[in-house]
Amino acid sequence: MPTDNRVSTVLARRLGGELLRLRDAAGLTQPQAAQVLSATAAKIAKMERGWVPFRDPDVVALCKLYGVTDEGVVHGLLSLAKLDRERRKAKGWWQQTPILGGLGEYIAMEEVATRIRTWQHALIPGLLQTPEYIRALGVTSNWSHPDEIETLVTTRTKRQARLWGDEPMELHAVLWEAALRNQVGDSVVMRGQLDHLVQMARLPHVHVQVLPFGPGRHHGVKGSFNIISFADPGALDVGYAEAIGSTLWAEGPEASEAYSGEFNRLSRLSLAPHDSLLLIEAISKGM
Repeated sequence: MPTDNRVSTVLARRLGGELLRLRDAAGLTQPQAAQVLSATAAKIAKMERGWVPFRDPDVVALCKLYGVTDEGVVHGLLSLAKLDRERRKAKGWWQQTPILGGLGEYIAMEEVATRIRTWQHALIPGLLQTPEYIRALGVTSNWSHPDEIETLVTTRTKRQARLWGDEPMELHAVLWEAALRNQVGDSVVMRGQLDHLVQMARLPHVHVQVLPFGPGRHHGVKGSFNIISFADPGALDVGYAEAIGSTLWAEGPEASEAYSGEFNRLSRLSLAPHDSLLLIEAISKGM
């Protein structure tokens, strides 16, 4: 992930998009917004496009100009601005792994997230995968060189550190039953993965639900996705989905709300956590 301050980042674009929405709602122009900052309209344009880091006084001044009186909203924007500044300066371990490519920006955001909600229709979520499962995935994909596969294993297990420590990240995973029955590696690898999934699901900050085959067709079969939260639940969420050769960031409020709405629908269709664990255990015993 680039660390230059003069780059557009996902966090800054999310914040800039929110400020743009607030400015439009207030019926103000970029020059009018620039005036309160004693700046140029070009600076406001760069801020709204996420090209520059945000100063707290600027965020507060713009919120006041736009008539934002909800302290929670202002606090969320300031928190996001702070996270973006920290990410621009940070030199995380993922920056030393060029093989990650575009995934580096996602990992940088994952490092500062407070909660991740993930829908997976074919595979176990990366944060809950065992090294053996990860290695088997690498063998069956285009990761042909042993060193590349071990880099994949190391990278994914390092990411899982976010689920431990004094302030672990909250994880809510909803899995289609197919992800549990889609055998990756041999039966020993898969059973070990399912047993690990059950153990992780018993942690207070990890919630696992299974959507069984019974409910029939649902929109979730279109693809897996993650929703990353950085502040209070539902505030300034960012959606993330992978496609063949590309990634999709859902940064605007409408897009992120659409992802949240779909996740909530899938969660409601799924088994309760306790019943989900019973199903996982039953599938594991049958391996």
